[in-house]
Amino acid sequence: MTAAEFIDAVRDANDTALSRLGSSKSLYADTQGEMEAEEVLRAAATAEHHAAETYEQWADESDGDVADAFAETAAEERDHYATVAGELDDHDPGELSAIQAYLRDLEGDVERLGGFVGRTLAAEKSKEQTTGFFVGEADPQTARLFREMGDDLDAQLERATDLLEAECGDDDDCWNRAEEAASGAIQAAYDEYTERLESMGVNPKPVC
Repeated sequence: MTAAEFIDAVRDANDTALSRLGSSKSLYADTQGEMEAEEVLRAAATAEHHAAETYEQWADESDGDVADAFAETAAEERDHYATVAGELDDHDPGELSAIQAYLRDLEGDVERLGGFVGRTLAAEKSKEQTTGFFVGEADPQTARLFREMGDDLDAQLERATDLLEAECGDDDDCWNRAEEAASGAIQAAYDEYTERLESMGVNPKPVC
């Protein structure tokens, strides 16, 4: 399997979850229904803070190129956090999200790289929604910040899948383990999205 085939497989296996995580309801869930600019920024800052801590933990527990990749990603997420938190008067990171709790339970480079891919695909959807929110708020400067952070996710995805190619090669079982971890990360985010909306009396499924 190639890196591109792996990404396609993960996206196909989680098409519904990713589609709904990319809807406006996802931002509504992240802010607990408080769709104001400050609450959107707070939710985004919390997500970046906890992602950085996860990747820092992984970097400390890995070796070689994999450790370097996690450390580089942690630094990017720290920069993202500083950027978003800088738009707020103050920020106290909120509780750990379901996806980050899931990621921190993963062990082994293959599983963590798979989880890395899953988190990145979910984060792409979040960045798209946040960017769109600030476009709608007629705040092009903040929208550009999130668009630029979204661009960093492309490099992160390439970083993770290049390492998976090196780790797995032609080993189907290895790729399957990575895909299971990636899907688990996306599903954790989707389950939390569903639970939050349902707790607010909102149907998580799109209304056609």
